[in-house]
Amino acid sequence: MKGKSHPTNDLTINPSGNPSIYDVIDRVDVSRRRFVQGGVGGAALAAAGGLTLGGLVNTVHAAPVPPSLGFPGIGFESVPPSLAPVADRVTVPQGYTVQAFVCWGDPIAPGGKNFIGDASETAADQALQFGTHNDGMHFFPIGEGSDRGVLCVNNEYTHEEILFPDGQVGSGYTIAKTRKSQTAHGVSVLEARRIRGNWTVNARSRYGRKITSNTPMAISGPAAGHALMQTVEFTITDAASVPTGGTTDGRVVYGTVNNCAHGYTPWGTYLTCEENFNGNFGGTGAVDTSTGTEIGKLNRRYGISAGGFGYRWHTTDPRWDVSTNPNEPHLFGWIVEIDPFNPNSTPVKRTALGRFKHESVQYVVDADSRIAFYMGDDERNEYIYKYVARRKYNAQRKFLNRGLLDDGTLYVARFDADGTGAWLPLVPGTVGVDGVALRDNPNFAGADDAEVQAKILIKTRMAADAVGATMMDRPEWTGARPRIDGFQEIEVYCTLTNNNRRGTNTPSVNAADGSTAAGSARPPVDAANPREDNDYGHIIRWRENGRSVAATSFTWDLFVQAGDSQTAKAPLPTNDYKGNIVADPAGSADYGAPDGLWFDDFGRLWVQTDQSGDASGDWVNIGANCMVCADPNTGTTRRFLTAPPNAEVTGVTMTPDGKTMFVGLQHPGEDSTAANPTQFSNWPQSQWAVKADGVTALPGGRPRSSVVVVTKDDGGIIGS
Repeated sequence: MKGKSHPTNDLTINPSGNPSIYDVIDRVDVSRRRFVQGGVGGAALAAAGGLTLGGLVNTVHAAPVPPSLGFPGIGFESVPPSLAPVADRVTVPQGYTVQAFVCWGDPIAPGGKNFIGDASETAADQALQFGTHNDGMHFFPIGEGSDRGVLCVNNEYTHEEILFPDGQVGSGYTIAKTRKSQTAHGVSVLEARRIRGNWTVNARSRYGRKITSNTPMAISGPAAGHALMQTVEFTITDAASVPTGGTTDGRVVYGTVNNCAHGYTPWGTYLTCEENFNGNFGGTGAVDTSTGTEIGKLNRRYGISAGGFGYRWHTTDPRWDVSTNPNEPHLFGWIVEIDPFNPNSTPVKRTALGRFKHESVQYVVDADSRIAFYMGDDERNEYIYKYVARRKYNAQRKFLNRGLLDDGTLYVARFDADGTGAWLPLVPGTVGVDGVALRDNPNFAGADDAEVQAKILIKTRMAADAVGATMMDRPEWTGARPRIDGFQEIEVYCTLTNNNRRGTNTPSVNAADGSTAAGSARPPVDAANPREDNDYGHIIRWRENGRSVAATSFTWDLFVQAGDSQTAKAPLPTNDYKGNIVADPAGSADYGAPDGLWFDDFGRLWVQTDQSGDASGDWVNIGANCMVCADPNTGTTRRFLTAPPNAEVTGVTMTPDGKTMFVGLQHPGEDSTAANPTQFSNWPQSQWAVKADGVTALPGGRPRSSVVVVTKDDGGIIGS
């Protein structure tokens, strides 16, 4: 999502007379609601003799969370919340050490320069350095050990006021500023090495490279070559983007942008997800957002506007000017596949997985070697998807698998009130809620089913509207529970970060004809999204029927409703804002706005949060952003890590032995100005003098998004 560059939420609250949350959940058949085996709430505290929550938190020490089915236990106690004034540091439990590993501006490729601290680096310098505002990441081991690997890290967006010495405007917004901003986006690929116990970046590695908003890429799959994918052709240099007078063939594109969370494949490639791409576009002239034209309807449904999110790329680079290059946004919003081990390879945008604000992508291979990829669309009132490859995964001959991402079926989820659900195929023959097959719907009509399918994928949101999918409270990361130690279900989780429009007046839903403006509806509460004004969010999970990823039906429940157990907010009919997080002591691991979600290979569930990060307002008791660890069987949760001021916790991965964890911290000190870049934070320099290698100095001057490395002091597995 991230920070201020995510679409602004409408804060208007108008409580309705909807049934209570308990009435809504009780409509779900009891036999469908038995994933979670226990919980703790206000009634349990009362039964304990009226002890206050604050008293419990301050006086009781938690015992380790014991192992159970498919879960190895949690061996650490929760760290305290980082309350206001938020400390300018990262905290981890006793017995653990955290160090800075790689920070914005660090060299990652041969010829890269060291970060100076005054933002004077050029776009050419940034092209050899770690990008800004890192998010999802994955560690690909080199060889059989855990001491060396390629780390791929998304760089989602830029804080223009600290990216340049004089801010976004200053002496003027130039093509040089645009190129630096575009280069800071994308994906940083680097080699990580542990030498004599210390982790370091090998800046001379042949693997090191920066994939940017101008890197040449291929487009593959059913939408490749379609007329909507054909754009103005440009010659791109450091100094300008110059139209050639021609049009592309719809099979090539320059760059990737707004790279949020990620995924990877069992054949060893990295998947980066394009999320808020709409905000990088703008218009020097009129931008069509009408419902009477195809382009206008697409722009409206995907949030394309003349102003965007405040980036000024379109004022110096006509490729990003929608008023003169209206098809360019259709080249973004895809899953991009990258070969981490081949710097000469061309990244590929895989259109079969649909076009929307991709937050993450998680694969599952079932016992029959079928493979599926699960995805969320991160905006209020959007949907959860899965893609099922037509052919089976070949574990013996992995080079045969790359075509799996071009040939398969994309589905969207419908969550029914009885605890069951259905995967609705987004294919030409699927009949919409209006009784019309998608091939006969004017939004997708084409010369043949191949063209219809291409349009369905380019207009994925509109197709999901048409078939009646369930509108969700900002679906973000997906995560699949490992099938280990006796656990054999295909169980997938998705964070639903928040939705302050849910259950507010006047009620409205995404129109079946695809004409609704992005994020503008006010859906009523439902079983899968049962809280009006859902400020704190929740996590939903489902199990595929028959333990098959190809199943078209599933059962589901709510794993947790996040919240503040000490909140003073007045309750609403369907929302007490307290949530039902299970913790020992009760209330000791409260969190809200769940975003990142990841299962380690041992079965522990890690959840990262994304809220304002200053411990004010709704977060006065919860504190700064954090990462928690949870037992998927009982929901028992511990707080593992807290962030610096105004920073989000983004991205997590481990070495294969589980003894090193990499965690991302994004936009520390957000909202600072060019005149005072360290107004809110000077992290990581505020916490460490040198990086994890024990040698490289950490200059100050401005806050830096970074990846930290966490190890256990006894050399054990993280979380144990």
